[in-house]
Amino acid sequence: MNDPETEADLTGGTPQERATTPRTIAGRKLKPSTMMMGHGYDPALSEGSLKPPIFLTSTFVFPNAAAGKRHFEGVTGKRPGGAEGLVYSRFNGPNQEILEDRLGIWEGAEDALAFSSGMSAIATLFLALVKPGDTIVHSGPLYAATETLIGRVLGKFGVKWLDFPAGATRAEIDAVMREAATGNVALIYLESPANPTNALVDVEAVAASRDATFTDDKPPIAIDNTFLGPLWHRPLEHGANIVVYSLTKYAGGHSDLVAGGVLGSKAHINVIRSMRNTIGTITDPHTAWMLLRSLETLELRMTRAGENALKVCTWLRDHPKVERVGYLGFLADEPGMERQADIYRRHCVGAGSTFSLFLNGGEAESFAFLDALTIAKLAVSLGGTETLASHPASMTHLSVPDARKQALGITDNLVRISIGVEDADDLIADFEQALAAI
Repeated sequence: MNDPETEADLTGGTPQERATTPRTIAGRKLKPSTMMMGHGYDPALSEGSLKPPIFLTSTFVFPNAAAGKRHFEGVTGKRPGGAEGLVYSRFNGPNQEILEDRLGIWEGAEDALAFSSGMSAIATLFLALVKPGDTIVHSGPLYAATETLIGRVLGKFGVKWLDFPAGATRAEIDAVMREAATGNVALIYLESPANPTNALVDVEAVAASRDATFTDDKPPIAIDNTFLGPLWHRPLEHGANIVVYSLTKYAGGHSDLVAGGVLGSKAHINVIRSMRNTIGTITDPHTAWMLLRSLETLELRMTRAGENALKVCTWLRDHPKVERVGYLGFLADEPGMERQADIYRRHCVGAGSTFSLFLNGGEAESFAFLDALTIAKLAVSLGGTETLASHPASMTHLSVPDARKQALGITDNLVRISIGVEDADDLIADFEQALAAI
């Protein structure tokens, strides 16, 4: 991908053979929602097909032997500039490259990569940037599988970690950074909002702390932006270097695929791409094609879900069986949440559609509520067209030690809800009858 302000190279053959799509018209910069309809694809290269075909092939034909040699010179680093064109579907493919071009547009990233799942994206990122003896500094809580990967898998290979709470102050972040700096910090990894508490991380404070602590060889800041991105939060604008997605969620948005993405500077992406090429964690052509379809309606779906969430949460917070609603849009009105409200004001342009519902009671009350839901489905994941509800303490975060769950606020009365695009009043009726079952 080229600079966001210029025309972009597209997939298919050498750069000279690739089509280009304008990013501006008469000086007007086109919005991402417009670019999703055709950016990165020239119908003339595919028999005039309006939409990209699915390229189900394992390998690609070189026009001549010299082209093959040139490609592998780029792959192996014997020639600067990297590889050109297509060679083998473990490395790249037309559907994946078009998808990656479009993913980068939303956040103004220089480059992007697509993966077979969100966790394969995270694992490839870690393997590319971290070696035995290094330290990862991260916010907490993280998605449970991410914490497992850091603590139990990478830990077996001598990787260390230190963490700070998602809502930590600059002073608290500084203290952890100073302690970590006694070793080799290879990566700072964030998740905001935190899963499942919805606590926000002050990305700007983390970047400032990193810059103050490390004068040379500053470790990159990566952040999981699945809950709010790319519509409601763009961390690259606040100091992050790398953005991670479970594209399964809002980007896919129909609960019918699993994929992941990593966005950032060309320098970082090239290192991660090399690892992806080696271990083969790229997404498949069909899933990439499905994601291209989903990106066309991403803004519409996320906007509707966000509007629904506001209406539903406004109703829920006054219900007598509800202790609290952990919805970002309410932070400014909650006592003791002034710092979180400040982070929200500086970092976010929307409250999202996934929130934490704290019921009066514990596991029994949470289970009664979940079992009584009719429209909302009892399932993990989020960001789909349908409303989902789950119990993190006994489901997604069951493997997290009890003491850590309590410290991070993952309590038995917490129900995580992801609002979909149904009628908001119908959802309220469903929640009302489910609360009555408690």
